[in-house]
Amino acid sequence: MSKFGELIETHVPVLLDFYAEWDQACKDMHPVLRDVAAALGDKARVIKIDIDKNSELAEALRVKGLPTLMIYKNGEMKWRQSGEQDANTLIGLVQEYV
Repeated sequence: MSKFGELIETHVPVLLDFYAEWDQACKDMHPVLRDVAAALGDKARVIKIDIDKNSELAEALRVKGLPTLMIYKNGEMKWRQSGEQDANTLIGLVQEYV
């Protein structure tokens, strides 16, 4: 969990994607998140977190639906939503915190 603190304690926004390899909606989000990361460049970070490998963190953050997306900045959660999103929506949301 201390590593998680280091991930989110940044001045640039961090988009977290909580996913599972076995979930089709999560698989569908892979290319979308790649596009988001490419569009934002070094203005933000996109980090994927496998809930099967990080079950303690997923439980602590009450991740129920997949995929669950969160935006953090300076250690504070700014936005959260479960379900698929399109690249333009995510880019716009993250840019609000750049």
